[in-house]
Amino acid sequence: MAQGGRLTTHVLDLVRGCPACGLGIELYRIEGPERIHLASVFTNADGRIDRPLLEAEAFTAGIYELVFRAGDYLRAEQIRVGEPLFLEEIPIRFTVTEPARHYHVPLLLSAFGYSTYRGS
Repeated sequence: MAQGGRLTTHVLDLVRGCPACGLGIELYRIEGPERIHLASVFTNADGRIDRPLLEAEAFTAGIYELVFRAGDYLRAEQIRVGEPLFLEEIPIRFTVTEPARHYHVPLLLSAFGYSTYRGS
């Protein structure tokens, strides 16, 4: 593991009670009015990504946004909740003040709601 902080995430599917495999996630850095795309990833079988989204020198203080592609995942998993879906994309914007630390931003997903927190 590289020295310094890192940014990680994972997604749990609360509809089926398991990790959300194959859910697309976009990472952006917010700089004033600009939204800069940093990464596009998919969750693995454990609902996690295979490596940190950002780490070491690439992980700096600032405002970031994770966009979880919930609608694509719910359709692919054939979770029948009607169309249009209530949740299509879930943006979570957060601030990193201590980039030397681990920031873990998970998503607990259902068809009609979600929850997040700063994990460890």
